[in-house]
Amino acid sequence: MIVTLRRTRQPLMARSQVQRVLVQAVLAAVLLLLWQWVVVACKVPTYLVPSPGLTFVTLIQDWPLLGHALLFTLEITVLSFLLSIVIGVSLAFVFVQSRLIETAFFPYAVLLQVTPIVAIAPLIIIWVHNTTFALVVCSTLVAVFPIISNTTLGLRSVPSGLLAYFRLQRTSRLQVLLRLRVPTALPFFFAALRIACGLALIGAVVAEFVAGTGGTNTGLAYQILQSGYQLNIPRMFAALALISLTGIALFALMSLLSRLAIGHWHESESDRPG
Repeated sequence: MIVTLRRTRQPLMARSQVQRVLVQAVLAAVLLLLWQWVVVACKVPTYLVPSPGLTFVTLIQDWPLLGHALLFTLEITVLSFLLSIVIGVSLAFVFVQSRLIETAFFPYAVLLQVTPIVAIAPLIIIWVHNTTFALVVCSTLVAVFPIISNTTLGLRSVPSGLLAYFRLQRTSRLQVLLRLRVPTALPFFFAALRIACGLALIGAVVAEFVAGTGGTNTGLAYQILQSGYQLNIPRMFAALALISLTGIALFALMSLLSRLAIGHWHESESDRPG
């Protein structure tokens, strides 16, 4: 009976996912067509708001320049995202070992979150002579807090009954951490990844805005700045579109990873409403 229900639920879930994708695609197409119609009908100048068609043409024509910039921005984003995962998870493991340690050091993690990256990025760029590494540091500071906060919360969200049972079995701290706390924290961790991947991209773009780097190592933020100086608004919109699509792709990738990792046993991924 249970096997039959699972087999019946899988096609329903697949159909529901296809429906959601179709609805999102149709809505995006309608919005783009509406944008195109408004720009053409109202004869909006190109230097104010280019049409989606012109933005797409510019993206194709300037792809050698924008594609290289995208790779540089993506490199900064991925490096900072991975670094934030390592730092965030490590600090969460330390915080969960003692309330005293968490109480003493967690405010400094909050301090990193509430401090504007625009204010400290110039200092980091001065202190770190390698510009690429300085951008990675700035982006990491933006992305690390959700991982620290969510993972710590997840590690502490262990049912008291299970924790008492593990202690009754005289298990070690490491066994409790690996066999009980880590599985409990996985949904919180993957939720943090969906937030942090977007913040890493934002941090990379903002840091490059502040750094104003030029030469061969330039990202999408630099192309937006240069397009603004040159009043090349279609290229600016094309760069903005690439940033948005990159953020959407990262979020979708983290959602897929979450579904593959915990979708077969956790309610938040395995039984979504249609």
